[in-house]
Parts: sequence; structure tokens; C-alpha cells
Amino acid sequence: MAEYSYLVLRLPRGTSRDAARQLMTEHAEYGGWELHRLRLYPDGSRRIQLRRKVIRQVRTF
Repeated sequence: MAEYSYLVLRLPRGTSRDAARQLMTEHAEYGGWELHRLRLYPDGSRRIQLRRKVIRQVRTF
């Protein structure tokens, strides 16, 4: 089973859709994160959950 690390971002209600997209794009390109879950609340705020696979190195000698 794959192991993941998670990052939760909370954006206030005044954040535009373009700004949220740009933020997620930067995390994906430079940090290796992928979108796991996005929740849009009735008040307009967003909760974004990103994940990336944890790669464990095994000693081989």
C-alpha cells in the first residue's frame, strides 16, 4: 500500500478561483503535490487537501 503525506490549505472566502488555481498549480509543479480533496463551503471559503507519495529509501549492500 502506498504511503502519502498530506498538506491542508485553507483559503478565505474572498479568494478568487484563479488565485486558488494558481496556488495549487505552484504546489503541484514545484512541490510534487497532487489534489486529493477540495471542499467549497457555503460561505465561500475553500479547504484544499493535497497529497504526495512518500518514497522510503532502502539500504542495499
